[in-house]
Amino acid sequence: MQWSSSLSAMDGVRLLRLGKRLTELGRAMVADHASATLTPGEIAVISDVYQHPGSSVQDIRVRTGFAQSHVSTSVARLRERGLLDAAPDPADGRRTLLSVSTLARGYVRARATRPAEPLLAEALADPAQARRAAELLDELAALLLPGGPPAPARPDAAVPPPADQG
Repeated sequence: MQWSSSLSAMDGVRLLRLGKRLTELGRAMVADHASATLTPGEIAVISDVYQHPGSSVQDIRVRTGFAQSHVSTSVARLRERGLLDAAPDPADGRRTLLSVSTLARGYVRARATRPAEPLLAEALADPAQARRAAELLDELAALLLPGGPPAPARPDAAVPPPADQG
């Protein structure tokens, strides 16, 4: 299929700018005082493991698109902090399978599963535009992210982050 330039005003530069803005909004959703010491990559890794318990570093790399070295470094840091648990793969003892620790589970549940619409409402100021932006983002996610659309967030998923342990 050939695209006509009249179909869309989207070009590479606008797409990069949009991606940067969406990244900023995503970081604002997951960042707070409890996660200020986590890098965006670590937040993405722990969120991925939360959604896919029993994952290997390779599994995480495929889903996130990060380099394996980046995933391995993030996993090591998260394990040191007690946020990820590791166990040998029963089918292949050389592989390590990861899961979110009890300490981190409530925090991740509260931050990673909350809806984006309130943040979009802040960014756009018009509730109708915020709803439309949320609908468009859901549609884009269904089209562009592997695995299709995510399950809707559960209303009971918003629990407070764990108390500081340090």
